[in-house]
Amino acid sequence: MEGEEEQGQPPQEAGIEPVVAVGASEVVPRVLSGESQNLSDADALTLLLEMKLRRRRERPSLPRTVTELVAEDGSRVYVVGTAHFSDDSKKDVVKTIREVQPDVVVVELCQYRVSMLKMDESTLLQEAKELSLEKLQQAVRQNGVMSGLMQMLLLKVSAHITEQLGMAPGGEFREAFKEASKVPFCKFHLGDRPIPVTFKRAIAALSFWQKVKLAWGLCFLSDPISKDDVERCKQKDLLEQMMAEMIGEFPDLHRTIVSERDVYLTYMLRQAARRLELPRSSDAEPRKCVPSVVVGVVGMGHVPGIEKNWTTDLNIQEIMTVPPPSISGRVSRLAVKAAFLGLLGYGLYWMGRRATSLVLSLPVTQYCLQRASTARPHK
Repeated sequence: MEGEEEQGQPPQEAGIEPVVAVGASEVVPRVLSGESQNLSDADALTLLLEMKLRRRRERPSLPRTVTELVAEDGSRVYVVGTAHFSDDSKKDVVKTIREVQPDVVVVELCQYRVSMLKMDESTLLQEAKELSLEKLQQAVRQNGVMSGLMQMLLLKVSAHITEQLGMAPGGEFREAFKEASKVPFCKFHLGDRPIPVTFKRAIAALSFWQKVKLAWGLCFLSDPISKDDVERCKQKDLLEQMMAEMIGEFPDLHRTIVSERDVYLTYMLRQAARRLELPRSSDAEPRKCVPSVVVGVVGMGHVPGIEKNWTTDLNIQEIMTVPPPSISGRVSRLAVKAAFLGLLGYGLYWMGRRATSLVLSLPVTQYCLQRASTARPHK
């Protein structure tokens, strides 16, 4: 689950080429001559890498929402804990990436939600507010009936926050994507577990009545939310806090939606934090590797779990499997399908009766029926 490598050029002034001065602590500009500069690919790569390392702060000034973790090989991971509906979180992400000049940026997204990175704020705002039948059908096709309905209910929660705040979710991820593209040789990784797996495991962990109770709570969520509420939740992500309050009585649901994703995010951050091989001018030059720098952008609610799992042995195979549906799960799916088909059939029947009554009440219809009855031969 790795996004495409984004390579950007560092900002330069017209007619100026930055060159690293030996023994200096800053980059010294050299005025270009009018002649073309003939640099080999290896030299150009080396120059860009040196510029990046010079721009990287040894002791970066980081926001208080950043947690620093160190891998066994010396690689450093800066985890930015964010609130998904917060302007301050977006600023924290930008500042962190500019300070540390990372080799990899990992975000709490999966391939099923990557489209939000390339959509503008107004489009996302409109999309988040509209829950259409087409979205429901797509969710059901991807995740199954029960998981699809659960996904739509969670989208309803997100749409409620969006409507209250007038702010589209995921702004910190879009800022991370933009900033990563400006850092030379910086890769962009998707670090979250695929959402169909999460929903299917979550649904499988609940009994039929627990599913009904949870759906009821999600359907009638309408408490007002202010921007001050969001910023107060910088110690715990607002969306995840609301979910935690609703699923607090369902420990298995909390395990699948929060704890298991903590493990998965930790695993992906550790995979990203591997030693970086420096470019070589020729094949004869020996390979050199240095510790890498990684920035992780995750919801604040996941940070404690990532810290807890950082030094433990992780096996994600278990949390990637979807258990077979239980008897209650099969019964509930059949009940939902039967109820849907029953409501659809009743709706068609009611509309048919209504349409027939309207047609029969028309004067033209009454006249035609009267003519037909008078024209019928009498025995």
